[in-house]
Amino acid sequence: MFENLNRTAYHPKCNAYGQDLFRRIPCPKGKLCVDEDTPWNVVKKNQFTYVIQNSGQPRFWYVSMVSCYLDEVTCTWHHYKGAAMNDNTTLTNKPHTVHYDFWLVNGNPNLSFYNTLLYQFSFDRQNTLELYLVFWLCYIVLLPVQIYAVRTQKHPVTKLFTFSLVLEFVALCFNVLHTVKFAADGVGFASLAAAGDVLDIMSRTLFMLLLLLLAKGWAVTRLELTYKPLVFGVWLAYGIVHILLYVWNTTEVDIIEEIDEYQTWPGWLILALRVAIMTWFVLELRNTMMYEHNMPKLNFLLHFGASSLVWFVYLPIIALIALQISPLWRFKFILGITYSADCLAFCVMAHLLWPTRSEQYLLLAPSDYTAGIEELDEFNESPHVVHSDTVALTTAESINADDEEVIFTRAALKNGSIYS
Repeated sequence: MFENLNRTAYHPKCNAYGQDLFRRIPCPKGKLCVDEDTPWNVVKKNQFTYVIQNSGQPRFWYVSMVSCYLDEVTCTWHHYKGAAMNDNTTLTNKPHTVHYDFWLVNGNPNLSFYNTLLYQFSFDRQNTLELYLVFWLCYIVLLPVQIYAVRTQKHPVTKLFTFSLVLEFVALCFNVLHTVKFAADGVGFASLAAAGDVLDIMSRTLFMLLLLLLAKGWAVTRLELTYKPLVFGVWLAYGIVHILLYVWNTTEVDIIEEIDEYQTWPGWLILALRVAIMTWFVLELRNTMMYEHNMPKLNFLLHFGASSLVWFVYLPIIALIALQISPLWRFKFILGITYSADCLAFCVMAHLLWPTRSEQYLLLAPSDYTAGIEELDEFNESPHVVHSDTVALTTAESINADDEEVIFTRAALKNGSIYS
């Protein structure tokens, strides 16, 4: 590789007309590197400055450190075996440790006018601070409203949803703090950003659990939850796999590969699990609606199912679309769509679970709740219960009724009239 670069890279003896591509290290302690022949161009408190002028088209630039050296007599490259001996003429096999601190920015540090929101960020991460701030403002409005709702109606469903919303807000606060500090110094709070990402995953998995519970009719058509180990087992497995995917993506995936988390086999596993849970969600919701005959509850389940299905399906779709998007824009695209979909889902759920509306279809267990309610639930779910305000004909009234006649009639009104 370096033999080819030797014909294009600048060197004062071997190629005086080449491009400025190399910096020789290590540099003398407290002094400029030997390749810096224009000290005024070096940023203060640094040993070398490498300027890239390419404002027309964004692209990725990488810094590569290679253990080799150039023989200035023959202009050939040789492998660097180890540290030099005291005479500085021969090399040893001892490893040589190089301490370095690179600072990469988008802009000229010697100029006072530059965009603070873009200066410290790589092009693929620019404008993420604005995204975080926009959604942070949205949750600043939504969270107090939902806290008021949960204080008004202390229901398990509302509490679970509020907890998921709080986790999402805290995660967003962590990401905002990290990004703001990163915009200031280029370092940020890496641990805080990681904690924010993990809390974001926990919030989404908790929201998914809420959707599954409501799809099974919990607190809507029944107070007892069936198949508890299966529901919580699937939810826990999905959350653990998602967190492990995040850890694997941040520690094992090489940034040079220019891929996102959904272009790896753990990412495809997460998408497959999400699709499987979505299918289960649809089947459970269909089963719940088949045994529900209360119109307000059916309307709630219908709107709830439609909005939840959109939330389930958006991630696999954008993962497929992201395959066709340049890595320069892919991260911002996925981040923007993901936060938009989550915020919209939280807003819709807050609307559906608002106290004045949800009291029509959420079941509230009284303090003297007894075991007899289970039999009542089974009776209410029976197919023969058509409407809550219908009563069956007595044996004497229906003994002569034809098979084609209606066997249910409206209850008697206060004035004694009956409508069949």
